[in-house]
Amino acid sequence: MNPSSFEVTGGKRLHGAILPQGAKNEALQIISATLLTQEEVLISNIPDILDVNRLIELLKGLGVQVEAREPGVYSFTARDIDLDFFQSDEFQALSRRIRGSVMMIGPLLARFGKAYLPKPGGDKIGRRRLDTHFHGLEALGGQFNYDNEKDHFFIEAEQLKGTYILMDEISVTGTANIVMAAVLAKGITQVYNAACEPYVQQLCKMLNRMGAKISGIGSNLLTIEGVEGLLGGTTHRMLPDMIEIGSFIGLAAMTQSELTIRQARREELGTIPMVFEQLGIQLEFRGDDLFIPQQDSYEIQTFIDGSILTVYDAPWPGFSPDLMSIVLVTATQARGSVLIHQKMFESRLFFVDKLIDMGAQIILCDPHRATVIGLDRKYALRGIEMTSPDIRAGVALLIAALSAKGTSLIRSIDQIDRGYAHIDERLRALGADIHRI
Repeated sequence: MNPSSFEVTGGKRLHGAILPQGAKNEALQIISATLLTQEEVLISNIPDILDVNRLIELLKGLGVQVEAREPGVYSFTARDIDLDFFQSDEFQALSRRIRGSVMMIGPLLARFGKAYLPKPGGDKIGRRRLDTHFHGLEALGGQFNYDNEKDHFFIEAEQLKGTYILMDEISVTGTANIVMAAVLAKGITQVYNAACEPYVQQLCKMLNRMGAKISGIGSNLLTIEGVEGLLGGTTHRMLPDMIEIGSFIGLAAMTQSELTIRQARREELGTIPMVFEQLGIQLEFRGDDLFIPQQDSYEIQTFIDGSILTVYDAPWPGFSPDLMSIVLVTATQARGSVLIHQKMFESRLFFVDKLIDMGAQIILCDPHRATVIGLDRKYALRGIEMTSPDIRAGVALLIAALSAKGTSLIRSIDQIDRGYAHIDERLRALGADIHRI
């Protein structure tokens, strides 16, 4: 039996409160940004997940002094950087295993004039091109080369220069990389069609505290006035992970459970509560906590003209693509039907065959669209053996297993561990029957 598997016995109602971890996608940007200064940066609410821990190991290899102060709290001091580490087998192997390693290019290019990057890994959810990163950094003066034999990128620049950049897509990581490079460029950089989600806002605010000059934060037009160097250290606290919060909403609905999500930061959730309410799920904010009452059933709304509800992903403040898998699985036990339109990644819906095997009624229209016909709890999903294909689909399958009749075995749970910290322990605390084998 695969050593990295979850054995889940479903059909149990959960109860209690759960605290979401720090935001994974924010952590990858914020930790990479510590390379921009020699001063100490103290970061708290860092999630204990594989992708983040691998990035921290990469920074250690580069010579960054990393000190764990307490669980989730680290200090980073990037005073003496060993650029020869780029040539090591350790760097090649580690950086290929985490897509977040791409976030180091901007800071290293800005501060040291060069950066290497093996073609990064991550989820197998279709094409995730890096062109937006490269085009932006080239506009600032970077020169890219691709080594086809070693399958890695090299970029260098004597001096980055501010410019006007119209991004070809609203890329969160692309925006972050360009901003981190531009803060040390000579002159003024304007980035239009920039991502404006909370994680990018968090990055910009932290950089400003370190000495950067960024304006337009929260809009799709960022103006960065280059400075000689970031001479100040700072402290920073991660936002709670909005994808975990959405996952726990779906979990509560599917298992007919009463759950409280602590410190949910309503103002940073965008349309997430609205979309789950469209599925018929009751939500109640109590101060900064989100309370989900136990519901025997929930009914999917229709549009005003009576047509079937469509849920689709879009750049912030639209609905996050990372929650499309969760919405899809949650709809399987609702009353009514919904069309799920996953626009950004063409392989992210391929996990639905596992849900169909469990008894869900889903029509996979094409790689981007699936129609879910809710079972209205008349037929329980049944436990099966399955494999987690990526982080978000893995958690969607876990939620399905927790609501199903019988026992499920989920293999390749290292994919889930990449994005959700100690998820089995946290769910057991709520009453879930889940064991790591």
